[in-house]
Amino acid sequence: MVAEDRINMDIYKVVIRAIAASDNFEDMATQLTQLLVGALGIKGSTIFVLNPASQELEALASFGLSINYMNKGPILVKKSLDHQLRGEPIVIRDVTTSDRLQYPEDAQKEGISAIVSLPISLHGKLIGVLRLYHYEQWDVSERDLDSLMIFPISRDINREYSLLLLRKTSAAFFINLERSLKDVAFHLEKAWFAFSIIKDTSPGVCSEYSLISSPVAGLIALI
Repeated sequence: MVAEDRINMDIYKVVIRAIAASDNFEDMATQLTQLLVGALGIKGSTIFVLNPASQELEALASFGLSINYMNKGPILVKKSLDHQLRGEPIVIRDVTTSDRLQYPEDAQKEGISAIVSLPISLHGKLIGVLRLYHYEQWDVSERDLDSLMIFPISRDINREYSLLLLRKTSAAFFINLERSLKDVAFHLEKAWFAFSIIKDTSPGVCSEYSLISSPVAGLIALI
């Protein structure tokens, strides 16, 4: 059976204009999922961004899918149609015969018969995924796959990816900072304890250093 082309020039223009005209990424992503569902005559569409910390795909926008399906569980990039090996589209023509799905039973309950998963990359690095869901078996044409792959959404996805990466980096920084401060406080407290013993036994020698107690106590209280 010859795969039918569904994305013509008119549809492509509408999608490109929607992407170019929006100055709000969330609105653009939502509009894009709606346009793709309507233009392709499919069940649903979701745009995911890769969380670099958890290696999970987090939904940014979705249309046509139930809340129960969207909340079925974490989508791990290594277990759910992994694109990282080759960075190419993955077409699951029939979900009942595929062993590549992380939640095959949930897909069938949702009424999904086919899934097309397209990687969103920037400079050769996977930063997100566009997924299309059909209620019947789907033979996607090569031309449609090519059209979907060149939609210019990687720049906008990169903003969200960068924010997630920043959160990961910031969290690690503050965790390490807290540990360092606690370590410093611990050693200062030990030093002050030893200093106190010397002070009690030799008050004349240590009286000029008595102001050390204030910064030590302040640092410990701060932590």
